[in-house]
Amino acid sequence: MTSIIRAMTSTWLPSRRLAAVQDPVIPIVGGWIAETPGTISLGQGVVSWGPPREAIEAASSFATDPERHRYGAVEGEAELLEAIASKLQAENGIRVAPDGSVFVTAGGNMAFLDAILAACDVGDEVVLQVPYYFNHEMAIVMCSARPVPVPTDEAYQVDPDRIAAALTPRTRAVVTISPNNPSGAVYSEDRLRAVNALCARHGVFHIHDEVYEYFTYDGHRHFSPGSIPGASPHTISLFSLSKAYGFASWRIGYMVVPRSLSDAVRKIQDTNLICPPLVSQYAALAALRVGRRYCEDRLPGLDAVRRSARDALSTRPDLYSVGPQDGAFYLMLRARGAISPLRLVERLVREHRVAAIPGATFGLEGCALRVSYGALEPETAAAGVRRLVSGLAAILQP
Repeated sequence: MTSIIRAMTSTWLPSRRLAAVQDPVIPIVGGWIAETPGTISLGQGVVSWGPPREAIEAASSFATDPERHRYGAVEGEAELLEAIASKLQAENGIRVAPDGSVFVTAGGNMAFLDAILAACDVGDEVVLQVPYYFNHEMAIVMCSARPVPVPTDEAYQVDPDRIAAALTPRTRAVVTISPNNPSGAVYSEDRLRAVNALCARHGVFHIHDEVYEYFTYDGHRHFSPGSIPGASPHTISLFSLSKAYGFASWRIGYMVVPRSLSDAVRKIQDTNLICPPLVSQYAALAALRVGRRYCEDRLPGLDAVRRSARDALSTRPDLYSVGPQDGAFYLMLRARGAISPLRLVERLVREHRVAAIPGATFGLEGCALRVSYGALEPETAAAGVRRLVSGLAAILQP
């Protein structure tokens, strides 16, 4: 019997590779929310609106053609790829290579995982900016590569000098996200150009996540490093419809990869997905035909929520500091205290019925929180921020 128990405990375990991956924090916080009725969540990063009417209509009419229920192309449907290529050139200044450098993926997370699998071998290093998007760090560890966290500056701007100091012979890629999740910073064009040039000089890939490309405020501009002349051999650009088009559950993203990685990504997609869901692709095509105005028409309302949250959170600088809110729909809040961020979040939920995400999951030291204001209607968001302010005062008050 002892030998059977020993065999069970030593054999039927998950891989050591997966055991090293951090637990996703959003389901943990979600569990506390479910146990605390009436909680307002300033946690998950989604928008308050759904897809365009044209996308819903395209999905509704999809099922009438029997041919559409078969497997599609690994890289995505030709008509959608053409629409993406036109959008990339017109809006991002990225010229798509004619030999298959664009792939439709099941969301932006899959695009990132494709990039890491295609570019990295076991033990390779991938430089992340702190705070990083936690699913990026998780994907790197899952692929048996090694994340190398590099601090951003005091305004959460990417720091090319710190990145240069972190490069080693094992470095395979540098990751940037702008507009940034989780900090809300918009990286400057000059710094992104410097990072891209650094990657070119050192022979590493520059993976740039542009999921929040339309979400900028106060005159800040989004910039695509893939538009830089000569950048295409080493630049991987990642996009998604989840935010701008309210497409989170439809799982449609896309990526632009160097020609050298096209065959590798094709193998990954064929094995992992076979093809992106066709019904979502047809809806995505309709959404892209509506265009960026669908998101931009809604930005003034989101901007009003952003300003309201900024003003409300500026009242207690003695208890916490608040980072920039230049893009996306996030801000980072740093508490002046020794409490554990996960414990702080739990107390905010259970005692004050408001939720945020602990900064430790994004690689930040100390007590930090990511606050997301994109998913809620203005009145609900304002109520959530009021609860957050009062809750922080009650918990952190000396």
